[in-house]
Amino acid sequence: MRHPSSPLRAPFGKAGIWALAGASVAAAATAWWVTDSAPYPYAQHRLLDLPLPFLSWERLAEQLQPLPGERMLEIGPGTGLQSLQVAPRLGADGRLDIVDIQQEMLDHVMRRAAGSGLDTIVPTLADARELPFDDATFDAAYLVTALGEIPDVPAALSELRRVLKPTGRLVVGEFFDRHQIRPATLARHANAVGLHVIRQSGPALAYFALLRPCTSGSDGRPHAGAADRCAATIDS
Repeated sequence: MRHPSSPLRAPFGKAGIWALAGASVAAAATAWWVTDSAPYPYAQHRLLDLPLPFLSWERLAEQLQPLPGERMLEIGPGTGLQSLQVAPRLGADGRLDIVDIQQEMLDHVMRRAAGSGLDTIVPTLADARELPFDDATFDAAYLVTALGEIPDVPAALSELRRVLKPTGRLVVGEFFDRHQIRPATLARHANAVGLHVIRQSGPALAYFALLRPCTSGSDGRPHAGAADRCAATIDS
C-alpha cells in the first residue's frame, strides 16, 4: 500500500510528457487547418494582429510603393494591420478604399483609423467578385492573405484588373494555410484575366507578388492577344 505522503509517479518520463505535448499541439494545428473558415471570422480578430513571417509591412511596401496622392484599394483589410500603414503614406490628397464582406471588420478598422487621426480611409461592404467601382479607378490594389479566401479567385482577379488603371499595380501576399494560392496558380489565374506577375519576393510558403495589367494598343486597355503576350512572357 502506498503511503499517503508518497509523490505520485508520472505514467511516463519527461520524454513521454514532451511527446504528449507535441501531439496536443499537432492535434490543435490539424483542427485549425481543417476548421479554418473563409472569410476569417471577426470573433478571432485578435489573431489577425499577429505578424506573419515574410509578410511584414516593410516587405509589402517594397512591392506596393505607395505614393502621396494615390488612390489605393485593399481587399480584406482584417483589423487594419496594413491599412494603418498604407493610408498615411498616401497623404492628405490620397485615399485608401477598404473592401470586406464583414461589416465588423470594416468597423474595427475605422475605429482604429479614427484613433490614429486618419480620415483618408473609406470602407465599402462588398464582395471582391463584384466590386462597386468604375473601371480604371485605382492606382494600386493589394490583398494580404485574402485572395485564397475568395470562392472564385479568377473572378476576383478579373475585377481587380478592371478597376486598376492601365498603369496600375497589384500586390498579392499569401501565407501557407489551407487557403493559400501558390505562386504558379496565381500566375496562371492572373494571366487568364490580363495580369502579369512582374516579380515575387519571399519563399513560396509566404510570398508577395507584384502584378501589372497586360495591355496593348495606344489606349492602354486590354485587347485580344494581350493575355497571350503575358503567357509568352511568363513562359520565356
